[in-house]
Amino acid sequence: MDVFLSSAIEFGVIFLFGCVGEIITEKSGHLNLGIPGIMCMGAAGGVFGAKLCMMGTDNPNGVLTVLVAILFAMLFAAALGGVYGFLTVSLRVNQNVTGLVCTIFGAGFTSFFLNNVVNIADLEVSSKLSYASLNFFNAHIPGTEILGWFGTIFLQHGILIYLAIVIAIVTSVILKRTKAGLNLRAIGENPATADAVGIRVTRYKYIAIVTGAAIAGLGGLCYALGYTTGNDSTVEVTVQGIGWLSIALVIFTMWRPTLSIAGSLVFGALYILFSYITVASEFKPLLRLIPFVVTIIVLIATSIIGHRETQPPASLGLSYFREDR
Repeated sequence: MDVFLSSAIEFGVIFLFGCVGEIITEKSGHLNLGIPGIMCMGAAGGVFGAKLCMMGTDNPNGVLTVLVAILFAMLFAAALGGVYGFLTVSLRVNQNVTGLVCTIFGAGFTSFFLNNVVNIADLEVSSKLSYASLNFFNAHIPGTEILGWFGTIFLQHGILIYLAIVIAIVTSVILKRTKAGLNLRAIGENPATADAVGIRVTRYKYIAIVTGAAIAGLGGLCYALGYTTGNDSTVEVTVQGIGWLSIALVIFTMWRPTLSIAGSLVFGALYILFSYITVASEFKPLLRLIPFVVTIIVLIATSIIGHRETQPPASLGLSYFREDR
C-alpha cells in the first residue's frame, strides 16, 4: 500500500501541473483545449534542456540540469501558450478550435523534436546521456527511510512533486487574496465590467494564458524526466491522455487549486491502479478505463448539482469584443 500511494502521488502531480495551469487560464475566461499539446511541448523542452546540460561531460551538475530542464520546459510550453493567446485574445479566433489545433501541433512537434532533434532513442542506450542512470529529478531527502510509511509515502519524492504542491497553494492564495487575482477572476466573470472599471483586460488575459501554459508544461517535464526518467520514446502519446484528464480535473476540483492537490492524487491512483490489481490479462484494458469513466461521472454530477460554486467562470469560452460594451 505504501508503494502504491507513493506512486499515486508521483503520477498525480503530473495531472496537478496541467490542472493548475488550466485553472489559471480559465479564470481569465479562456478555455484552453490545447493543454495536452502544451504539456507535450513542456516534455520536449525539458528533455532538450537536460540534454544540453549533460552533453560534453561525464559528471553533469544535477542542480543545474534540473533548473535548465525546468526553464526550457516552461519556455517551450509558454511559447505555444503565447500562440494560443494571440489567436484567441488579439484575433478572437474560436477558443475550442484554436485549442484543438494547439494540441495537434504540440503532440506532432514533440514527436518530431524528440526523435529527430534530441534523438531520445539514442539517449536510452548512451552511458553518458542516460537519464535513467542520473536520478537528479527523483533525488529525495536522505534519511527519510527511518520514518517508515510516512517517509515512504510523503518524503521520498523528487523536487518536481513538491514544486507542484507549492505552485497549487501559491496560485490559490493569489486568486483569493491579492488584487491581481481578484481582477483576473472579475475578467473571467464579466470582462466588459472589469474593463469599465479600469482593469486592463487584454494584459491580464495574456499573462494568465502564458503563465498557465508554462505551469502546465511542467507536467510534461514531470512525466518525461521524473516519472519515466527519459525512457519513453513515445512520450507525446501518454502525455496527451494525461492532458485531457487534467482539463477534466479542473471541473472535478471546481476550479480550486488547493482542492486539485487531492483531486490529482485520486486521478493518479486511478490511472496506475491496473498495475497493482491482479486480474486476467484480457481485463487489464478495462482497468485502464477507470479514470475516464470517473471523469464522465463527475461531469454528469456537476451538471445535475448546478450550484454556482460548481460552475465555470461566466465568460468562459467567449471572446471579448471591447467595442460592444
